[in-house]
Amino acid sequence: MFNILLILLLLLNGPAYSKSIIAPENKFLKDVQLTPAKLKLEGDSVRFTLKGSIPIESVLSPKNPSIRLAFNAEDTKLDLGGVELKRTVSAYEYEKRFALKFEPWMLGAVLEVSFFQGKKESQAAYEKQTLARGIIAPQLMVKLGDVYPDEPIPVVGLYITSGALDRETLRKEEFTIEFDPGSANYKNSAANLAALKQIDAFLESNPDVQDFRITGLQSPETTEGKSSALGMSRAESAKKALGSRVSSLSNSQLKLSSRWNDWFDLRLLLKDYKGISTTRRDELYAILMSQESFVEQRERLKKVPGFSQVSQDLFPRLRVAKVEIISKPRAGLDMNQSVKLKDALSRNDGTNALSLAEWALAAESTQSIEEKAAIYSKMTEFFRSPMPYNNMAVVRMRQAQRTLDKESKEVLWAEALRLLSQAYRIEPTPQTVHNQGQIFAFQRNYWEAYKKLSDASTMSQNPDFLQHNEALRGALDILRGDYKLATLRFDYKFTDPKDYFNKGLAYYMVSDYTNANMAFEESVVQGRAFGYGYYGLAMIAAAGGQEEIAMIQLKKAIAANRQLSDRAFRDPLFEELRNSPAFFAEMESDRSQ
Repeated sequence: MFNILLILLLLLNGPAYSKSIIAPENKFLKDVQLTPAKLKLEGDSVRFTLKGSIPIESVLSPKNPSIRLAFNAEDTKLDLGGVELKRTVSAYEYEKRFALKFEPWMLGAVLEVSFFQGKKESQAAYEKQTLARGIIAPQLMVKLGDVYPDEPIPVVGLYITSGALDRETLRKEEFTIEFDPGSANYKNSAANLAALKQIDAFLESNPDVQDFRITGLQSPETTEGKSSALGMSRAESAKKALGSRVSSLSNSQLKLSSRWNDWFDLRLLLKDYKGISTTRRDELYAILMSQESFVEQRERLKKVPGFSQVSQDLFPRLRVAKVEIISKPRAGLDMNQSVKLKDALSRNDGTNALSLAEWALAAESTQSIEEKAAIYSKMTEFFRSPMPYNNMAVVRMRQAQRTLDKESKEVLWAEALRLLSQAYRIEPTPQTVHNQGQIFAFQRNYWEAYKKLSDASTMSQNPDFLQHNEALRGALDILRGDYKLATLRFDYKFTDPKDYFNKGLAYYMVSDYTNANMAFEESVVQGRAFGYGYYGLAMIAAAGGQEEIAMIQLKKAIAANRQLSDRAFRDPLFEELRNSPAFFAEMESDRSQ
């Protein structure tokens, strides 16, 4: 009697019964495999293979089975079609390769496979499984000079200068004030007096201070104390010794800080240290980058042969206050020249009593982009020279940087290109060709941009020009997928943190994590508020399975730059990290602040 009732139940409730009881025991998508396991952007496409089998088990075998694949985001759905099933004795087997042209919306999309069975094509999927979320595409983080909300506006375009003043050159120098072990008292040593003279000479040549940082350091020696108070005291002592050199600076210009129980500065010194073999240096560097505590790292360092020599040579260089100055030269017209300039700007009769060099110096001296525009525009009336046309184009490029309206940007870029064409007709210059390439890069016309920058590189041997040109060219190499070549483009000392970040990105893409790590750290040194250097360090830590370090670096990245928060929460590189409850607790606390 019981068997008869069971058969009746099966006949009356077949579909519902099979879903509620049979399906959990027989997952038709349990053998599905995605290769690679995480989707990656390679060149301009995303390539992957779907493979698997659907079991055939007597009466439980699927009826008219089919599999479909879809790539879906919030506002965009891409149906990738069905996958052919080949029946064998025990299963339906399938394997299919896909190559999708990359679209930006895919970064936040989900790749999903669906299993269907039965006769009706319109029926809902019997099973679904998420195969991948998002796409690994760190190369898209490359900085080309684009403007993003809440980030500093990058300086773009190269002026043709008069030679009397280069307003575009940010000069950065680092000096050290030495202290005795465990002491924060400034001493009138020969080394410190020489440092003050060097600071005076630098400020005399570059009086337009942009940033003045004093960072008190402490070495790991026992005599250096057991708290961070010594480092800050050294910074205050150095500030007092600098006296009038810093007394006129605003709070935004002058920044005091300290570091203690932090191997950051030793890592920087170790990078150029020649007192031990490369193998031993790499061994020390690996310990310094581990996720162990400061004390644990110190104990491990002591066991490395040669570390006693390292500590003897380098620890004294950590008993200092670092003085970092970023500044520009300053010059301008005298009173008589200024009167003549004002008169020429106000007249429309072609009267002019100033030379090309004087006009150029006037434009270079002013901080106002509107005044630059007025001067360069007027210069086109008096001089047949590429300078005013090129420089007026740079003004338009920088005005485009100051608006987030896409149409306004396009109008300003179009005008800039017309001005650059006129400058090129008068006389081809490397600055003009470089600027054309920069605009094409903004317009996502990467091939034309690359051709222009390649042409510009053959037109000048000036190291400052080549540094700017090759850095942008290297950034485009990253987007083009030529990562090895990109690493060669960044063989310069930069002052812009974005250039070091791009350099680190190039090395990261070829899995050279040692050089990538050093470049990302340099990016942090040049601009902690930039944030991307920390993000790069987090990527390296995640690649090495160092979750704790990755978490720490991500927190620093998000604290410095809120634009990186959303990326951290959807980047597949940190998928395993996000599986930790601590990740959301830590990151959400930062995002809510």
